Amino acid sequence: MTDTIFGRIIRGEVPCHRVYEDDRVLAFLDVGPLSEGHTLVIPKEPAPTMDALSDESAAALGRVLPRLCRAVMKATGCEAYNILQNNRPGAHQAVFHVHFHVIPRFDISGPGAGLGIAWKATTLDDPKALSARVAGAMK
Repeated sequence: MTDTIFGRIIRGEVPCHRVYEDDRVLAFLDVGPLSEGHTLVIPKEPAPTMDALSDESAAALGRVLPRLCRAVMKATGCEAYNILQNNRPGAHQAVFHVHFHVIPRFDISGPGAGLGIAWKATTLDDPKALSARVAGAMK
């Protein structure tokens, strides 16, 4: 895997505004925030996507994310937030190191409102077959 900005941040080669750190996880303010308090949460394991991440690092992220969301809400006064996580270029991933964005939401129409989302729901042709395929792939 090629080095990323997040690897350099973990190693201390690039400064960041840290808000949380333990042996597996680092959280810091985004340098290009969508809103006040926009925070990135990354594993210290250099996995490019969630499917490449170890169970241990995934569990560590899962333990930290709720606590961090509560802290961001308390610190910013926001009452809503988005958690965004992208995998691979087709899903708009730009930095190839697993990372979660915690994006506080404020006035949804003003500057610094946070993440904008367009949700274009569809239907499944055969949900029973698809659920069986996914369940079978879990084994």
